[in-house]
Amino acid sequence: MSLDAYYTLGRSGLRVSRLALGTMTFGEQWGWGAAADTARAMFDRYLAAGGNFIDTADLYTEGASEELLGRFIAETGTRDRVVLATKFSYNAQPGNPNAGGNGRKNILRAVEGSLRRLRTDYLDLYLLHTWDRLTPAEEVVRTFDDLVRAGKIRYAGLSDVPAWYASRAQSFAEAHALTPLVNLQLEYSLIERNIEHEFVPMAAELGMGITTWSPLGMGLLSGKYRPGEAGGADEGRLAKVSGLPGFDRFTERNWRIVAALEDVARAMDKPMAQVALNWVATQPGVASVIVGATKLAQLEDNLAALSFALPDELRAGLAAASAIEMPFPYWFFSDAQQARLHGGVSVGSKPRGYAPPLFVPAALTGNFKAD
Repeated sequence: MSLDAYYTLGRSGLRVSRLALGTMTFGEQWGWGAAADTARAMFDRYLAAGGNFIDTADLYTEGASEELLGRFIAETGTRDRVVLATKFSYNAQPGNPNAGGNGRKNILRAVEGSLRRLRTDYLDLYLLHTWDRLTPAEEVVRTFDDLVRAGKIRYAGLSDVPAWYASRAQSFAEAHALTPLVNLQLEYSLIERNIEHEFVPMAAELGMGITTWSPLGMGLLSGKYRPGEAGGADEGRLAKVSGLPGFDRFTERNWRIVAALEDVARAMDKPMAQVALNWVATQPGVASVIVGATKLAQLEDNLAALSFALPDELRAGLAAASAIEMPFPYWFFSDAQQARLHGGVSVGSKPRGYAPPLFVPAALTGNFKAD
C-alpha cells in the first residue's frame, strides 16, 4: 500500500488515501499543537507523499485549524486535488443553544463559517461531529441533502454517533432518495476495538466507509510510553486528558497491549507507531486512518506505516492481546451457535474474489492506482 493508492469512500465515487492528514494539531490555541510554519511543512509533506484526504473541524484549535488549512490550500493552488473534510456540532456562542448541536439552524450557520475560514465555496465531505441526543436523524439527512443540492458540500457523513442513529439516518436517506451517507468517523485502535461489534458490519452493509481517529490510542501506542518507566505517563497531550470520562488510557489492560505491540515491533524491526497504524489500516471496514502530529518527524514516521505487511502470526498475537469481551447478544452468534442454526453445514459469505475485479482505466484515475 502507499498514499497514492486511492480507495473509494463507502459506496461512492470519491477516492481517498488510506492515510488521512488530521489537523487537530494545526495551531497552538489549546496550549499544544503545531505552529503555522510546522503545520505548513506537514501539509506540504503529506501532499508530496501522494496523500489527498485532509480532516479538520470547526472546533479544532478554535477555528485556527480551518484558517491555516484554507491559507495553505490557497497558497499552493491545490483545492481541486485535496479531499477536504470538516465537521460541525460544537457550540460557537456560549449561552445560545442554537449555535451548537445538530439542528438545521446550526448546520447552516456552521457550514458558512467553515467555508469562510477554509477559503472555499464547497466542502468535499461534511460530517456531524458528535450526537447531540436531540436532533432527529431525518432533520440532519434532509439538511445534508439541501447542502448538496445547493453545491456547498459534495458528500456527507457522521462521526461519534450510536450505530442505531447512523442506521436510521442512512435508511431514511435511501427510502426518500436523499443524499446517502458515505462516511463514519469513529475511534479505533488496538486499545479501542468496540466498533467491531456493531459499526463495522453495519457500515459494510449500508455503504459507509469508516475513517478512524486516534489510531495510536491518543499516543499510548506511539512508543513514547512504556509500562513501569518513570515520566512517560506525565508527558504530552495524553496526560492532560487521561482520567477524564472515556479517556483514561493508563490501565492494566492497555499496558499489556503496549507490551505486545513492543514485541511485534521488535520482531518486525519497525517503530511501534507504524505497526499500530498498519494494524488499523488493514482491518475490515476501514477506508482511511487519520494521522496527526505536532512535529514533521512524527508525520514522516507515520507515513511509512503502509510500507510493509504484518505476518499473520504477529497479527494474531496483537489480536489476542487486545481482544475485547463479547457482550450479549454478540456471543450468541458464535460459530457453535451458527452450526446449530444451519444443521452443521458450513454456510458463509461468497468467497473472496467471487466477483470479477473492478477494472478502472488509467485515463480516469490520472494513472494512479485505484480500488
